[in-house]
Amino acid sequence: MITKDTIIADVLDQNPDTAPFFFEIGMHCLGCPSARGETIEQACAVHGEDADALVEKLNEFLGA
Repeated sequence: MITKDTIIADVLDQNPDTAPFFFEIGMHCLGCPSARGETIEQACAVHGEDADALVEKLNEFLGA
């Protein structure tokens, strides 16, 4: 199960098909080492997005 504290790289490594969820909210730098090391909450804060909403979408997509 993904939480706001989950590292973006862990999400992408678990299922690369989750990348569009990040692109959708303006996170186009997923290949950058610093971006992959951020938590979902940190990345959402930088991009002005709702971390809870993204976590919910990702967990729904992954069936968690």
